[in-house]
Amino acid sequence: MIARGLWLCLLVWPALGFAEPTETTAWVSWVMDGDTLLLVPQGQKEPVKVRVDGIDAPESCQPGGEAARDAMIRLAMRKTVQVREFGQDHYGRQVAQVSIDGVDLGAEMVRTGMAWAYRYRAGAGPYAKLQKRAQEDKRGLFGASETAMTPAVFRKFHGSCHAPVN
Repeated sequence: MIARGLWLCLLVWPALGFAEPTETTAWVSWVMDGDTLLLVPQGQKEPVKVRVDGIDAPESCQPGGEAARDAMIRLAMRKTVQVREFGQDHYGRQVAQVSIDGVDLGAEMVRTGMAWAYRYRAGAGPYAKLQKRAQEDKRGLFGASETAMTPAVFRKFHGSCHAPVN
């Protein structure tokens, strides 16, 4: 049964637009927000924008956005990370699982209540159980007196935090 599930994943993965994952080492040069990093891959000089797979952190201008960014800064800024790239998202960013010494940054952001478990077009993603626990324990975003609004809902009501470029 497990082998059949693995075989199905191998067949479906390319259909979702993702290539075979590649693994690299990089240095975190900047934290843009709670789920987007600028990484300098080993042996390169130019940074690459990377969207952390499996999470969605608050927009920088929404409640909790600054706290999520600060949490990611504490976890990753100016540190060497292991990167498992899956492909690009519709904004041209690399989508990757990012870890430091075996600690998955996406899982850690969800576990501490600084991001939602999320996977584009797939729902809750791999960290759904961690999110449920963070909500039950009222950690981070889920401890606020008001219900935390997911970034997708926030954008529907308030638009993007970023001014359009003319």
